[in-house]
Amino acid sequence: MYLKRPAGGLAFCLFYLASSFTNKYVLSVLQFTYPTLFQGWQTLVGGLLLHISWKLGWVEINLCSRSEILSWLPASVLFVGIIYAGSRALSRLPIPVFLTVHNAAEVITCGFQKFVQKEQTSHLKVCRSHDVAITHVISITGAYKVFHKLWKPGSLSDLDQQYINYVFSVVLLASASHPAGDLFSALDFPFLYFYRFHSSCCASGLLGFFLMLHTVKLKSSTTSGQYAAWSFLAKVITASLSPFFFVMTANVLTISCLVIGGVGEALLVYTERTGT
Repeated sequence: MYLKRPAGGLAFCLFYLASSFTNKYVLSVLQFTYPTLFQGWQTLVGGLLLHISWKLGWVEINLCSRSEILSWLPASVLFVGIIYAGSRALSRLPIPVFLTVHNAAEVITCGFQKFVQKEQTSHLKVCRSHDVAITHVISITGAYKVFHKLWKPGSLSDLDQQYINYVFSVVLLASASHPAGDLFSALDFPFLYFYRFHSSCCASGLLGFFLMLHTVKLKSSTTSGQYAAWSFLAKVITASLSPFFFVMTANVLTISCLVIGGVGEALLVYTERTGT
């Protein structure tokens, strides 16, 4: 498949790979399993960097309408659920399985288009979604995507939405860190004062921010089919390299899950490009 925007797409793949590996290292190898703190840190770094970029004129953010900001808050709640659940899942699952689980979001989106919006969805796309549904757990990411389809974006750009997500996430996760028990439990973390933990956390925040920027840029400069192709390539590269760096137990069930998930993702790319 011919991929447009090779420089931007390859940068996206690189940040996707580096961000996934760094997060996996912190969550699984170092075992920092305190999602309110880890995700709160990542959204804090992302929000600060995005705010600084805005004030320096590097990116454009327009948050003039209070009503539009308030109307986006339900999506921000779902965003917090996505990153919280994702942190939990990535700490327990191998990266290839984790990436495949995220594809389950397409089941919700496809079902919404087929039965609620009454879109003419091809049998190929329906079969692809059913394959994923059989194999994986439906992710909260699907609810976020459905909300995004229902919500009328108005003047809020992708960066505006992400900025709201960052601010809301920092406030909510900081407030939840004590009731969740993470705040004081983290004081007993064995690597709390180690350089490799500090450097990994800093890297995770920076890489997450740059991945977000390249995702927004790639989406705005390519078609949905081209973006789906680049996203698929990033997942394939990340999943293929992860067993060389992280422990993964291979068995028939796991391999079958990955193969079906991969085929489903490839069919998604095909349907996005052809519109069938």
